[in-house]
Amino acid sequence: MSPMASTLTVGFDLDMTLIDSRPGIRACYLALAERTGTFIDADLAVTRLGPPLVEELIHWFPAEQVPAMAALYREMYPSMAIAATPAMDGAREAVDAVRAAGGRTMVVTAKYEPNAKLHLAHLGIEPDVVVGDLWAEQKAAALREHGAGVYVGDHVGDVRGARAAGAFSVAVATGPCPADELSAAGADVVLSGLSAFPAWLSGYRGAPGAAPRA
Repeated sequence: MSPMASTLTVGFDLDMTLIDSRPGIRACYLALAERTGTFIDADLAVTRLGPPLVEELIHWFPAEQVPAMAALYREMYPSMAIAATPAMDGAREAVDAVRAAGGRTMVVTAKYEPNAKLHLAHLGIEPDVVVGDLWAEQKAAALREHGAGVYVGDHVGDVRGARAAGAFSVAVATGPCPADELSAAGADVVLSGLSAFPAWLSGYRGAPGAAPRA
């Protein structure tokens, strides 16, 4: 067990958990389509955020072109997506609630890590740790390394990552997965959004046996 596991450490996903990345990502896909002459249904793409970028690009480009298209997308992303992306309701308050409880926060996301850090800096959200380029069960390694006892995310992949890490899975129904799907995937609790997180955290910290599972 990590030496930090005795301290409350809460991990958060990024897209559709802490940030509403749909406007910026939509703009990037439209720009990529224009630049390459390839049709991309950007409105459809932003309904299934969560998995890595390459899993979306494979719907629109031949497999051999996907690495180059991902690189081009990431190059365009900072100028198109950062300013267009707001924080989700309750995001800052959720991070602040962990700090107020004496805990540490981390972001673990499938997003390209430099762009994830740009989003957080732009919005003034300052987690203790940011780890990018990890999806679903891959997130468990980072969560375990930093002793995260709770992981908050909006996708069933986030639930799987939390469970693989032995962390308490808090799901928020603000992304592509509805509450019943998150529950069926094994989330320990499903909240309507991060605005409900501070009150949940207060109860969790006060409950018997609330120590992290990891």
